[in-house]
Formats: sequence, C-alpha cells, structure tokens
Amino acid sequence: MVNQFERQRRVMVAEQLMSRGITDKRVLGAMETVPREEFLPPPWRSHAYDDGPVPIGSGQTISQPYIVAAMIQMLRSRPTDRVLEVGAGSGYAAAVLSRIVAMVYAVERHSELVAEARERLSRLGHDNVELRHGNGTVGWPTEAPYDGIIVAAGGPRVPRALKRQLAIGGRLVVPVGHPAESQRLVRVVRHNEDEFEEQPLVPVRFVPLVGEEGWPEHDGKGESHAKKR
Repeated sequence: MVNQFERQRRVMVAEQLMSRGITDKRVLGAMETVPREEFLPPPWRSHAYDDGPVPIGSGQTISQPYIVAAMIQMLRSRPTDRVLEVGAGSGYAAAVLSRIVAMVYAVERHSELVAEARERLSRLGHDNVELRHGNGTVGWPTEAPYDGIIVAAGGPRVPRALKRQLAIGGRLVVPVGHPAESQRLVRVVRHNEDEFEEQPLVPVRFVPLVGEEGWPEHDGKGESHAKKR
C-alpha cells in the first residue's frame, strides 16, 4: 500500500524534476526510492517534498530536491564510480548518490550532523557510504582519486585540493561566489594531469564553504540553503 510520503515522492519526481529537465533515469530512480523524510528532523518531515530547502539543524538545510538531482546529473556518473561529497549535511544527497555509484565518501564539518547522518545511512542500508567529520575544502586525500566530486557549499573559487583529487576524466560540481551575492554552479572536468576545463552552469544560492580553501568562519552572511534562482 502506497503511503503519503511515497505519493509525494512520485509527484516530486514528476513535477519538480522531470518537468525541469532531469532526464537521467538513474537519478530519477534514486530520487523516487530514497525516503527524503527520513533525513529531516521529525517536526519538519511534513515538508520533505516541498519545492525548497528545509532546516536540518546546526544552521544548515537540506537542499531543494531539484538542486540535489541537478548537481548529481551534472556529475554524469557511472555505476562503477567513486564519488566524494563535501558538505554531507543530513546525508540525503549521499544516500541518493549511493543508489547510482559504487562508493560514496562524504565529509561534514558539523559533528552533530555527522552522528545523525551516520545513524540514518546505517539504518536505511546505505552500506556503500563512508562518512567522516572534517574540513571538506581539503577533501579526503587518503581515498583519492575520485571519479566525481560534488560540493554542497559555495566557495570563493574552485578548491585546488579538490581538483587535485579528481581522477583523469573526473568531474567536479561546485558553487562558486560569495553567499550574500551571486553564485554559480561550475563543473570542472580533468582532462589530464595539468589540464582542467571549467564550465559555468546555473545560478544558485548555497551556504558558505568554510575552511582552509573556502571562506573564513566569520565570513558569509547568505541564506543557509541552496535553491535555483
């Protein structure tokens, strides 16, 4: 028997994703399968399939479903890929990715969110996700190289450390720009050891990417969510 959340999930896929150009069948299938409501605090679960961001605690939000799907589609991932996610938040995007690629490595700087996300991912059977607490701007060097890297926070530039952790042919999707001004998603493709192609894509709004290759802790007063403008 289909419950309320399952119905909302199907509507979300049709009306928020497919109607806006999400065509990758694996992305659509994962978004329809992963229970977004499980990645929200109980008071906010009724908003799980809203067309916008939702608070998850620690001043952070779970991104709009469309943005999650669009960024994952931009990675052009293959089933055998190993993907790094910077800014794991509640663990939702990592869960979606885990249904598409072979292995997901996720980094989150808020320790309380790491503990909650780790419990959810384990309980829901996402066994191909490894999650750690740390500074995502420097990536996860010991597990590099990655076929794909996705960053859920906006930095002043594409972090050099993340570019270096891409495999040859790998793709990196990251918001670039000040969180209180304009940001744009950028896709970086690594062609060889020294050649990277940067492709500016859609305008977005994300929380600041804080850390060694991001903004200082005190900088960035933008909205604490991501959305398509």
